[in-house]
Amino acid sequence: MNPIEDVHVAESGLLVVEVAAADDDTAFAFQAAISKRWATARAERTTREPGESGVRLRCYVDLRQELADPP
Repeated sequence: MNPIEDVHVAESGLLVVEVAAADDDTAFAFQAAISKRWATARAERTTREPGESGVRLRCYVDLRQELADPP
C-alpha cells in the first residue's frame, strides 16, 4: 500500500484504517460496519500483494463525525 499522507492524520479524530482480510467480502463487511457509525471515505476495491495471503483495504474515518443510530 502507499504511504499514509500527513493530511490524513493531521487532526485529532482522523484515522487511516488498513484492513487485512481473507477475501473481499470480509474486508467490505468490516468497512460497511464502521461506516454505519462514523463518517468514512470508503474504498471501492481491495488490493492483493504478491506473495501475501488475503486482500488489503484502506479507508479513512473521521471520529469527529459520529452518525446517528439507524431507526
